Amino acid sequence: MTDYGVGGDDWSPLPWSWAAERLAPERNYWVVTASAAGVPAAMPVWGVWDGTVTRYMFSGSPNSRKARNIAQNPHVVVMVDDTVECVSVEGTARVVEPGEPEREVWIERYMAKYGPLEEALSAEFIRDHLMVEVTPTRAFAIIERADEFATRATRWVFD
Repeated sequence: MTDYGVGGDDWSPLPWSWAAERLAPERNYWVVTASAAGVPAAMPVWGVWDGTVTRYMFSGSPNSRKARNIAQNPHVVVMVDDTVECVSVEGTARVVEPGEPEREVWIERYMAKYGPLEEALSAEFIRDHLMVEVTPTRAFAIIERADEFATRATRWVFD
């Protein structure tokens, strides 16, 4: 983003730990999907970032536009719900199918995070819905404060 002054002599990249600290505790995330024709759709969701496996999981209706888009085009973007300390993760989504061992692990993580916030939430409710795991390909962070914008914007690339 050299047009905005990013990358100058004062630039110092943010460590990945900075991004992970913002991804994990978020209550709401924005997920952007696109149809096969490239028509985008953005919706807020609940989800779980797990830094130990560098993956994100969200749940939703199997009949949602998100689900239909992911079936056609697995490329997604996940963003924190913060417009000052922004983290945006691009990645590939896949449905975690019933019977996969990862499904129960994600349910446990989801319940640990949201169960205390929503007493009506149950593991069975999550099991009955679509579960999507996102594997990052790259991520971006910016701090939307005048004194840090050009000196801290950072991009990470995942293998």
